[in-house]
Amino acid sequence: MQILWINNDGGGFADYVEVADGTTVDKFFTQKLPGRQPEDYLIRVNRQPVPRNYVIQPGDRVSMTPTKIEGARRA
Repeated sequence: MQILWINNDGGGFADYVEVADGTTVDKFFTQKLPGRQPEDYLIRVNRQPVPRNYVIQPGDRVSMTPTKIEGARRA
């Protein structure tokens, strides 16, 4: 199935990608951002926060935005 993946990490981009039926948000995150921690990202589907076990549906819009910016300093 095809979904829209919006990756807001670094330069950011959006692209349509193929995802296997039954893929959860947690599995998709691990595939697309290996070595990263889900706790450090705001993960949304169709602009709404979802639980890790949410099963991605055809046409969903999945976005991943880091909540911690590497190298940023607090004022």
